[in-house]
Amino acid sequence: MPAPLLTARLRPLALACLLALATTGCTVGPDYRRPTVDMPVAYKEAAGWKPATPSDDQPRAAWWTRYGDPTLDALMPQVEISNQNVAQYAAQYAQAQALVSQARAGFFPTLTGTVSGTRSGSGSGSYATGTSSSASGARVSNEVSASLGLSWELDLWGKLRRTYEEQQASAEASLADLVNAVLSAQSSLAQDYFSLRILDERIDLYEQTIRAYAQYLRVIENKYADSQVSRADVAQARNQLESAKASVQDLAWQRAQYEHAIAILIGKAPAAFSLPRATGTALRLPDIPVGLASTLLERRPDIAAAERAVASANAAIGVAIAAYFPDLTLSASGGFENSSAHKLFTVPYRFWSIGPSFSQTLFDFGATQAQVAQARASYDAAVAGYRQTVLTALGEVEDYLAKLRILDGELASQQRAAEAAIESARVTRDQYDEGMIDYLDVATTEATSLSAQQSLWQLKGTQLTTSVQLIVALGGGWNGTNPTLPAGMQQETPGMAQGR
Repeated sequence: MPAPLLTARLRPLALACLLALATTGCTVGPDYRRPTVDMPVAYKEAAGWKPATPSDDQPRAAWWTRYGDPTLDALMPQVEISNQNVAQYAAQYAQAQALVSQARAGFFPTLTGTVSGTRSGSGSGSYATGTSSSASGARVSNEVSASLGLSWELDLWGKLRRTYEEQQASAEASLADLVNAVLSAQSSLAQDYFSLRILDERIDLYEQTIRAYAQYLRVIENKYADSQVSRADVAQARNQLESAKASVQDLAWQRAQYEHAIAILIGKAPAAFSLPRATGTALRLPDIPVGLASTLLERRPDIAAAERAVASANAAIGVAIAAYFPDLTLSASGGFENSSAHKLFTVPYRFWSIGPSFSQTLFDFGATQAQVAQARASYDAAVAGYRQTVLTALGEVEDYLAKLRILDGELASQQRAAEAAIESARVTRDQYDEGMIDYLDVATTEATSLSAQQSLWQLKGTQLTTSVQLIVALGGGWNGTNPTLPAGMQQETPGMAQGR
């Protein structure tokens, strides 16, 4: 058989062999398995907690709707749209997605095109084609070329696949960071909002008290004018009134700070946002299904981010190990080259080349070994970070469960104390009106009553903010293993559950 015909018949077979080699080459480095973490069967502090009820039919992504506050419901969506911290994490996630696309492109050949034209000259000598002479004897030549080049790195040892796995896991970690940023901002908004509403109630209580103190001061001043009471009673009543006015101003300053914080969380300048005062709102505590401790591994975005960081570090080990093996690159080029452009694309002026290229580091004084050791150490650090994140999450849930459980009893006791203080203040005022006691006793019981009521509202605020913290500690807006993306964002990388 003639050599050219044999070559033509073997060429498809060789190409098929190369494709098979490229797609079935071995992959060095360890395959990823999620690190094990000892999880408790149940939470210790959940003893006596309301039993977990099925909540799959509830919109867990909008966890704040369980509080039943329309104003809060209207504020929350603005976090995903306008919060600048969220926007920063969204941009980082988009960057991570681009790196995944870049790594995916490494599986395919690279085609380049080149068109060039040069004109050169010398003082002596001659050229075979395209030459001309000047008066001084100089020689000038032209050269025009057009070519295509094809380069393909075959993934024999899985370096490209491990690189893709590394970037994909990093993108999934970035996605979890984004969801965690959204959840954190939502948590801060809810806590600031409830703190502000509690301050509205406390300010309203002070204003009611100030009106009562002012009215009582007028009565005492009239009695003093009739010489029925001493000047000390008037001074005591005025001191009580002015102290209450000073306290309410302090609460107004605190409220302004929370209002400014809410404005920043929804991406607005404080001067462009205001939240009118409201009292008597139904700040109810929602039922919070606790469930099993193991659900934290799927519901908390910070745990998901830490676990995906472990997967990325594991893939990086394979990338480092692949440096021990040679790289095989197939390259081909062809084109046309001539001294003039009008006859460039003709057969006599064509050129081509094709062939494989092996590249192998023969001796690097332990650099590759050090890179592998570094990758393994980075993996161990990521595993430790993942396990620590899980332990921290378990601790947070236990803390908030214990706090809410104890707050229930504390609130009941404080409610009874406030009722008793109110009754004591009423009885003392009656005794003073009948001339049985001095006004100092009235001022003391009034201050005790006001303090007890203020403490009751503070405990209610603590209970609300702690419930928010517990919801977030349990994973907040997660639904199974798939995070809730901010509005307008689409998940282009595979889901995190697939990487596990």
